Amino acid sequence: MNEETDCGDETIGQMLKRLRGDMSLRGVQRLSGISNAYLSQIEKGLRQPGPNVLRRLAALYGVGVQELLRKAGYLDSEGGEPEVDEATEVERAYQYVLSDPVFRVGTRPRGPLSIESKRFIVELYERYSGKRLLS
Repeated sequence: MNEETDCGDETIGQMLKRLRGDMSLRGVQRLSGISNAYLSQIEKGLRQPGPNVLRRLAALYGVGVQELLRKAGYLDSEGGEPEVDEATEVERAYQYVLSDPVFRVGTRPRGPLSIESKRFIVELYERYSGKRLLS
Protein backbone atom coordinates (compact mmCIF):
# COMPACT_ATOMS: atom_id res chain seq x y z
CA MET A 1 0.00 0.00 0.00
CA ASN A 2 2.98 2.29 0.24
CA GLU A 3 2.54 3.90 -3.18
CA GLU A 4 3.86 7.30 -4.11
CA THR A 5 1.67 9.55 -2.01
CA ASP A 6 1.17 12.75 -3.99
CA CYS A 7 -0.56 12.56 -7.37
CA GLY A 8 -0.95 16.15 -8.48
CA ASP A 9 -4.34 17.73 -7.96
CA GLU A 10 -6.16 14.87 -6.24
CA THR A 11 -8.14 15.68 -3.11
CA ILE A 12 -7.40 14.18 0.29
CA GLY A 13 -10.39 11.85 -0.21
CA GLN A 14 -9.12 10.65 -3.59
CA MET A 15 -5.67 10.17 -2.14
CA LEU A 16 -6.98 8.09 0.77
CA LYS A 17 -9.05 5.95 -1.58
CA ARG A 18 -5.99 5.32 -3.75
CA LEU A 19 -3.87 4.47 -0.72
CA ARG A 20 -6.54 2.07 0.55
CA GLY A 21 -6.07 0.03 -2.62
CA ASP A 22 -7.95 -3.27 -2.56
CA MET A 23 -8.71 -3.16 1.16
CA SER A 24 -12.43 -2.83 1.88
CA LEU A 25 -13.81 0.04 3.93
CA ARG A 26 -14.91 -2.52 6.54
CA GLY A 27 -11.36 -3.85 6.66
CA VAL A 28 -10.04 -0.35 7.29
CA GLN A 29 -12.71 0.08 9.99
CA ARG A 30 -11.61 -3.12 11.74
CA LEU A 31 -7.96 -2.08 11.73
CA SER A 32 -8.35 1.65 12.46
CA GLY A 33 -11.52 1.99 14.54
CA ILE A 34 -12.85 4.59 12.07
CA SER A 35 -16.37 3.83 10.85
CA ASN A 36 -16.70 2.71 7.24
CA ALA A 37 -19.53 5.23 6.71
CA TYR A 38 -17.26 8.08 7.79
CA LEU A 39 -14.41 6.77 5.63
CA SER A 40 -16.74 6.59 2.63
CA GLN A 41 -17.84 10.19 3.17
CA ILE A 42 -14.21 11.31 3.37
CA GLU A 43 -13.28 9.47 0.18
CA LYS A 44 -16.26 10.99 -1.65
CA GLY A 45 -15.27 14.49 -0.51
CA LEU A 46 -18.36 14.93 1.67
CA ARG A 47 -16.38 15.22 4.90
CA GLN A 48 -12.97 16.60 5.82
CA PRO A 49 -10.93 14.20 7.98
CA GLY A 50 -9.47 15.53 11.21
CA PRO A 51 -5.78 15.27 12.10
CA ASN A 52 -6.34 12.31 14.44
CA VAL A 53 -8.10 10.34 11.71
CA LEU A 54 -5.29 11.13 9.30
CA ARG A 55 -2.69 9.96 11.83
CA ARG A 56 -4.45 6.60 12.19
CA LEU A 57 -4.83 6.18 8.43
CA ALA A 58 -1.20 7.14 7.78
CA ALA A 59 -0.05 4.39 10.12
CA LEU A 60 -2.41 1.86 8.52
CA TYR A 61 -1.57 2.80 4.94
CA GLY A 62 2.17 3.04 5.56
CA VAL A 63 2.56 6.67 4.51
CA GLY A 64 3.89 9.73 6.29
CA VAL A 65 1.40 11.55 8.48
CA GLN A 66 2.94 14.87 7.43
CA GLU A 67 2.02 14.19 3.80
CA LEU A 68 -1.62 13.48 4.67
CA LEU A 69 -1.85 16.50 6.97
CA ARG A 70 -0.36 18.69 4.24
CA LYS A 71 -2.73 17.32 1.58
CA ALA A 72 -5.70 17.97 3.88
CA GLY A 73 -4.56 21.56 4.46
CA TYR A 74 -3.49 21.22 8.09
CA LEU A 75 0.18 21.88 7.39
CA ASP A 76 1.86 24.47 5.29
CA SER A 77 4.40 23.37 2.70
CA GLU A 78 7.17 23.64 5.31
CA GLY A 79 5.50 21.14 7.64
CA GLY A 80 4.32 23.39 10.47
CA GLU A 81 2.03 22.07 13.18
CA PRO A 82 -1.67 21.47 12.53
CA GLU A 83 -3.81 24.54 13.04
CA VAL A 84 -6.97 23.01 14.42
CA ASP A 85 -8.61 24.67 17.38
CA GLU A 86 -10.43 22.76 20.08
CA ALA A 87 -13.90 23.77 18.89
CA THR A 88 -13.16 22.47 15.38
CA GLU A 89 -11.89 19.16 16.74
CA VAL A 90 -14.97 18.75 18.95
CA GLU A 91 -17.28 19.64 16.06
CA ARG A 92 -15.66 17.07 13.76
CA ALA A 93 -15.88 14.40 16.46
CA TYR A 94 -19.52 15.29 17.13
CA GLN A 95 -20.37 15.00 13.41
CA TYR A 96 -18.64 11.62 13.38
CA VAL A 97 -20.85 10.45 16.27
CA LEU A 98 -23.97 11.64 14.45
CA SER A 99 -22.90 9.77 11.31
CA ASP A 100 -22.47 6.43 13.12
CA PRO A 101 -25.35 4.18 12.00
CA VAL A 102 -25.53 2.55 15.44
CA PHE A 103 -26.48 5.91 16.95
CA ARG A 104 -28.95 6.98 14.26
CA VAL A 105 -31.97 5.62 16.13
CA GLY A 106 -33.63 7.32 19.07
CA THR A 107 -33.75 10.91 20.16
CA ARG A 108 -31.62 13.40 18.26
CA PRO A 109 -30.58 16.83 19.53
CA ARG A 110 -32.70 19.71 18.28
CA GLY A 111 -31.33 23.16 17.84
CA PRO A 112 -27.78 24.31 18.40
CA LEU A 113 -25.66 22.75 21.16
CA SER A 114 -22.77 24.33 23.00
CA ILE A 115 -19.26 23.00 22.46
CA GLU A 116 -19.36 21.64 26.02
CA SER A 117 -22.54 19.68 25.26
CA LYS A 118 -21.04 18.30 22.05
CA ARG A 119 -17.86 17.34 23.90
CA PHE A 120 -19.95 15.51 26.52
CA ILE A 121 -21.80 13.54 23.81
CA VAL A 122 -18.49 12.68 22.10
CA GLU A 123 -16.94 11.56 25.40
CA LEU A 124 -19.95 9.31 26.10
CA TYR A 125 -19.62 7.84 22.62
CA GLU A 126 -15.90 7.24 23.17
CA ARG A 127 -16.60 5.36 26.41
CA TYR A 128 -19.39 3.31 24.85
CA SER A 129 -17.67 2.46 21.56
CA GLY A 130 -14.06 2.27 22.70
CA LYS A 131 -13.08 4.59 19.83
CA ARG A 132 -10.88 7.61 20.48
CA LEU A 133 -12.12 10.71 18.65
CA LEU A 134 -10.61 13.55 20.66
CA SER A 135 -6.92 14.02 21.37
